[in-house]
Amino acid sequence: MAKAIPPAQNGEQLSVSTKLFYGFGSVAFGVKDQGFSYLLLIFYNQVVGLPSATVGLAIMIALIFDSFLDPIMGQVSDNTRSKWGRRHPYMYAAAIPVAVSYLMLWSPPDWSDQALFFYLIAVAIVIRSFITMYEIPSAALAAELTTHYDERTKVLSYRYFFGWIGGLTMTLLAFQVFLKPDAEHAVGQLNPVGYQHYALAASGVMLFAILLSAIGTHRHIPRLKMPPLRKLTLPQLGREMVGTLSHRSFLVLMGAGVFNAMAMGLVLSLNLYFNTYFWQLNAQQISIFVLGNFVSAGLAFAFAAPLSMRLGKKTTAQLTKLLAFVIGVTPIALRLLGLFPENGDPLVVPILFAQTVVSTAFSIVSAILISSMIADVVEDSELRTGRRSEGLFFAAAAFINKAVTGVGIFASSMILALIAFPAGAQPGSVSEEVVRNLGLVYVPVLGGLYATAILFVSLYRITREGHEESLRKLAAAAAELEEPAPPGAGR
Repeated sequence: MAKAIPPAQNGEQLSVSTKLFYGFGSVAFGVKDQGFSYLLLIFYNQVVGLPSATVGLAIMIALIFDSFLDPIMGQVSDNTRSKWGRRHPYMYAAAIPVAVSYLMLWSPPDWSDQALFFYLIAVAIVIRSFITMYEIPSAALAAELTTHYDERTKVLSYRYFFGWIGGLTMTLLAFQVFLKPDAEHAVGQLNPVGYQHYALAASGVMLFAILLSAIGTHRHIPRLKMPPLRKLTLPQLGREMVGTLSHRSFLVLMGAGVFNAMAMGLVLSLNLYFNTYFWQLNAQQISIFVLGNFVSAGLAFAFAAPLSMRLGKKTTAQLTKLLAFVIGVTPIALRLLGLFPENGDPLVVPILFAQTVVSTAFSIVSAILISSMIADVVEDSELRTGRRSEGLFFAAAAFINKAVTGVGIFASSMILALIAFPAGAQPGSVSEEVVRNLGLVYVPVLGGLYATAILFVSLYRITREGHEESLRKLAAAAAELEEPAPPGAGR
């Protein structure tokens, strides 16, 4: 008799507790990401005293190193055999090193600028490497916990929700609780003691999140896939990586990822310019938008799965990406057309807040759906190659995102140079023509990047029906292997 397929492998839904345990682990990644994005530059530049260009170079070197580590970690994880499966050994192993290295990042020694430069590179590489050791296996686990077409979207919704909420909450605590002024430091962001307290809390949160997620999903290990026992050489691993990643539907998602990462780099790097010079908002008004991201994460969590079930993953990903762009640039376009309230009008901040919340929510939904589509490539690839490569697929996606986001940031600097945006300018002092040109160049460039990303997604070919057919074929093949030989066979 054929061996029964384990429950979630047969498409049944996961318990809410499993989704919570799985998703909560992304808090660690969110805390690290927000720390690097919002706090690291000002800490090492204004508090420690390193030149900003030196800090930027150190972070970029660590990022490049980390991005190349992703596919290696994915391939290693996919081919690991242990009593704790393919993913959990790395998840457990990363927990303490992640916490210790993140604490070290915010506790630099009293060295020369040159020595601190190398210290920052080394510690940044260590923390990013151990986060990768946790994050890639953890991300791949989504495709192993369930093969259900819609359930994967729900699982990844939990992951994105906790990643956003964890990172935003820790950043908010940094500014509201830890980075407080004292007798020697009138500005809280320049208080080194505050960063020490932040680092202790953040490291503890990351350690707790990783361990809770690993322990909470540990009971599923017996039913997860185990790679066959075989001897692998480096050339063979390389050929398998190329063969796996050449999957057509995966390649079009990576094409979409390239242009989406460039778009996000452009949005993030010019966002402060628009808020400061285009809309002339103060710091307190801008901080309101950060709170809006909590609402965005909640909306994305609530609507990603229902929209996908109604419209399908590909259509939902395209539609939400389009809506994110249209809603995101509508206030800018209306201002360029002279149809938006003037700066200082009481309606400006509420309108921009609502626009930011909705646009960001649609962006998160699109990201969730594309991740879920990557998970569905796994079974289609397994039919073609005989290998399950969840880790490699998610690692390659992470590599693209990290490696290409910098292109969008570079494009931002080119836009600013093209319109001759002045350096060190005060809000209100930049000429109306330059501010207008910022919007005139930004909107079509961003639109082109989003349109290309949507075009790539349209070439994705795995449907709900196709995914279910792949599952049936894999189940039939597994049952055939388990079928006992008939009496007298082989005589």
